[in-house]
Amino acid sequence: MPDCDHNSPKTAKDSAFTMNWYRYQAPLLLLGFLCIVAGGAVLRSARSVVMPLVIAWLLSFIFKPAVLRLEKRKVPRGLAVSLLLTLFLVICLLAFALLYRRILPFVNAFPGYYARFMNIVQEIGQKTNLPTDVLMEFDLGRRLTPFLFALPAKAISLISNLFLIIVFLIFILLGSPASSEKLKRAFSPTTADRVQQIVNAISKQIGRYLLTTVIISALTGIAVWLALVIINVDFAVNWGVLAFVLNFIPYVGSLIASIPPILVAIVQFYPDIRPAVTTSLALLAIQTSIGNLLAPKVVGDALNINPIVVLLSLLFWGWLWGGVGAVLAVPIVVVIKITCENVPILRPIAILMESRQSKVIEGPA
Repeated sequence: MPDCDHNSPKTAKDSAFTMNWYRYQAPLLLLGFLCIVAGGAVLRSARSVVMPLVIAWLLSFIFKPAVLRLEKRKVPRGLAVSLLLTLFLVICLLAFALLYRRILPFVNAFPGYYARFMNIVQEIGQKTNLPTDVLMEFDLGRRLTPFLFALPAKAISLISNLFLIIVFLIFILLGSPASSEKLKRAFSPTTADRVQQIVNAISKQIGRYLLTTVIISALTGIAVWLALVIINVDFAVNWGVLAFVLNFIPYVGSLIASIPPILVAIVQFYPDIRPAVTTSLALLAIQTSIGNLLAPKVVGDALNINPIVVLLSLLFWGWLWGGVGAVLAVPIVVVIKITCENVPILRPIAILMESRQSKVIEGPA
């Protein structure tokens, strides 16, 4: 009896809390939905500024470990940041110059390639009685031509965004020590140390994931370029860069990056289809070996994300920022997941984001 009397107030309090929660659940969900819509509208309208800021924020996780290593070797933080960002700027400008020189010949050659491709499709349709009229009427070339001719101008606009990203990076990297000092002044020593440990763990995991993802994407692009050079497919550098960029998009990125070089191989070597088949097999081997074998072992549990979450992220960020948003979608989701894993109150969100093969989910079972 005493036990029942002791527990009865607690039960009544829990019941009242449950009733209040269900009473306010619908307004809270509606408020959360409206906040997401409003935030999305702001991010979409201010993408010219917010998008470079997000890219700089993600890159800062890669540069911070290098800055800290230089600081341990008695290099001032300002000088370390200047050296790293100058090197980064030089590499990006060289890459842009190389890519710009490769884009122009492809844009000029595209109408001829597309005309020959349509002739091949028409010839195959006449020989095999396949329904190729739909492809002829769709006229993909007419839709792609304005986009391709706008690529050189977009490549030039990327340089201005690059300078904006570097400006944001300078402020983020130089402001990191000040953030640590503010934590010590804002909280008690125990709380400040705990928060700093969580922040350091999050930064370390995110930096390792982003760096390994960039390296894996670079290996994929180099492998695609070398394979196409050996097969002698035109514009091999372009397809290597495309494979590097689209490798950040899981599931569909590698498939989209494989289509253009295969079509170019068909047009270039027709009626000999062996180079196109060899190109298909080579790209399949590269994507399978690097994407399915190397990436999971190197990146680890960071990619253990539910495909539905990845799809929703691709749709959301792609709607907000177009192709750049689709490339950034998965890194942003991984950053959110790693953050939730390291903050106890947010850990259930990380568990919900993981796939069925998650060790965290299998543990309690």
